[in-house]
Amino acid sequence: MNRIAVITGGSRGLGRSMALHLAEQGVGVVLTYRGNGGAADEVVHEIESKGGRAVAMQLDTTDAETFTGFAEKLEVSLRQTWGRGSFDYLVNNAGFGYYGAVAETPAADLDALYSVHVRGPFLLTQALLPLMADGGKIAMISSGLARFALPGYGAYAMMKGAVEVLARYLAKELGPRGISVNAIAPGAIETDFGGGAVRDNPEVNQMIASTTAMGRVGLPDDIGGSVAALLAGDTHWMTGQRIEVSGGQLL
Repeated sequence: MNRIAVITGGSRGLGRSMALHLAEQGVGVVLTYRGNGGAADEVVHEIESKGGRAVAMQLDTTDAETFTGFAEKLEVSLRQTWGRGSFDYLVNNAGFGYYGAVAETPAADLDALYSVHVRGPFLLTQALLPLMADGGKIAMISSGLARFALPGYGAYAMMKGAVEVLARYLAKELGPRGISVNAIAPGAIETDFGGGAVRDNPEVNQMIASTTAMGRVGLPDDIGGSVAALLAGDTHWMTGQRIEVSGGQLL
């Protein structure tokens, strides 16, 4: 039976790398995008050019009222593309960065962070659980910032702390179905996330590299490869864990 992964925010950055690495492991990929359908189609094309199978689907993870309809469309797509009505792996990856002191963070920004990083994954997972195969795996994407504190990231890190708690509770509740749930916590990565500061600002890049055991900041493939190893590898007995993939940042 084909293994299939659903990845939210799979059109760019870490999600794109996850999709490509999973496809290399022979996993079918359903990747979602919010607005950039062209970028999502490029990922699908790259996967298919290498002999894999992938589908791109539009999804706004802040709009929970659409989740039931998305689940229905997903089931149709699964049957049409892979001949089955279920999938095996879910990666709750969609999100955005935010920088601002706690004392200066507007309520509207806090609500936006909560909507995409906490409420969205909670309710989307809820909506998709009937389509998940028993024995599947869920990866919740957290952040190294939930472990160490850097001024200006309090609101964002707080949401990722909630993601890690949710992962533990899901692991407990879904254990009877053989579904494992873990939180992957990336360190600083060279992407356009948060305005691309880590990637584009040499001073920021070097500062982070100097506090990292491996001596460099992370690359998208560092995370994509780790997620693929967790999901496609023989890791079913690992559940309810926080797995930091940061190269040893701020040890």
